[in-house]
Amino acid sequence: MLKLAEDIEVLARFGRALADPIRCRLLLELRQAPAHPSDLAEKLGISRTRLSNHLACLRDCGLVVAIPEGRRTRYELADARLGHALDDLRAAVVTVAAERTCAEADEKGCC
Repeated sequence: MLKLAEDIEVLARFGRALADPIRCRLLLELRQAPAHPSDLAEKLGISRTRLSNHLACLRDCGLVVAIPEGRRTRYELADARLGHALDDLRAAVVTVAAERTCAEADEKGCC
């Protein structure tokens, strides 16, 4: 039972990380290739301070790691399987969204 509880907590952390559009965009960018914060801030069109807060959240969740490179830091996914998981999740969500049958989904905030 302890293993199940730990698995649920890990999944919940992953869900919290994905709950923010900027963190989703960050994870998708890092899925393509490791990057430096200045490049990520420019690609996402956000301030470095805001980016730093989101990267800290993703680091705390264990989803990204910071790799020192001299005076700079490069960020990458903590595990290559996260990239595959993001691809699979994205494909599944897009499929489900295309097939939803609830006509009032947008108004009700369900589905």
